[in-house]
Amino acid sequence: MIYLDYNATTPLAPEAREAMLPYLGRHFGNASSIHEAGREARAAIDDARDRLAALLGARPHEIIFTSGGTESDNLAILGLARALAGKGKHLIGTTVEHHAVLHTLEYLQKHEGYSVTWLPVDSFGLVDPGRLEASIRPDTTLASIMSANNETGVLQPIERIAAFCKERGVLLHSDMVQSFGKIPLPRGDFLPDAVSLAAHKFYGPKGAGLLYLRSGIPIRKIQFGGSHENERRPGTENVAAIAGMAVAAELALAETESEKQAALRDRLWDGIRAAFPDAILNGHPELRLANTLNVSFPGLDGEGMLINLDLEGVCASSGSACMAGSIQPSHVLLAMGAEPSPSCATVRFSLGRETTAEEIETVVGILPRLAASAS
Repeated sequence: MIYLDYNATTPLAPEAREAMLPYLGRHFGNASSIHEAGREARAAIDDARDRLAALLGARPHEIIFTSGGTESDNLAILGLARALAGKGKHLIGTTVEHHAVLHTLEYLQKHEGYSVTWLPVDSFGLVDPGRLEASIRPDTTLASIMSANNETGVLQPIERIAAFCKERGVLLHSDMVQSFGKIPLPRGDFLPDAVSLAAHKFYGPKGAGLLYLRSGIPIRKIQFGGSHENERRPGTENVAAIAGMAVAAELALAETESEKQAALRDRLWDGIRAAFPDAILNGHPELRLANTLNVSFPGLDGEGMLINLDLEGVCASSGSACMAGSIQPSHVLLAMGAEPSPSCATVRFSLGRETTAEEIETVVGILPRLAASAS
């Protein structure tokens, strides 16, 4: 099997697995218990919080542990919008956000009386910061703009956007689920006020994530129960997953493979163009993640293309794994100006730590056979 779907999920790093094992066995206590077993679990969570805060250039109390990227996005948008409703109910999002952001903003718009300005993107998938500036109103409280798109890998000018929002007194949340560990983290005032991360995107366990929230910013919890996470997110903590996430995050920031992955990605694109001359690269040719290649194949059936790849032992995706099985065209590509067509297959190839040159050459060798079967 050749796995080229790392944007959907990554394999668990052996080091992260090792860090988790004690809390799946002997150290099974509830971190809210005051006895020895509980104190052991609490110590593991405190250690992970300290380590993750250090990586982000943050303070430990600015880290809120969640179940993953979707919950982090929901908590950020619902929690911040509601906490600041007295100052205004105007929000800003982009048309290419992950559905965890897109649908949450739509919910506030439809059910809680918020006004949302949707920033368009150009044909490369980029937001114009000038559009953001023009959209800010006296009642604007929050903007949510992702750093890297999960389908195309396109990188938004998030540092410039963060600086501008700070200047105008508007909070900025950024879904950094895809970019963490792949590009340098913004620092200081260039770091958004709230940042969502998911462990399984950087070789950590599924079911663990975090929301960074700058100190002093009020947020309303969106779940109800205990007083966990400083009364911001109730629920018994997943100690093993949190411990694994911290180790995976450290490895992700310590191991830079962008140059290697960019070279392999570009080799794959060359092979695709040779086999399918009409293939279309979706996204910016340069301002995108080094590991991501999103390609449309005019005249081909999308499901058939993925099935044929799978029969050849190649794992790829039609876009966001969260939309698997959907017959709807990609909202990201539509926002970029693509025309919806059932006869235009789109495939996202995303490379990772274990992708080799030999695997890419194998896929390139398969492509002529796929082209022949599609014709």
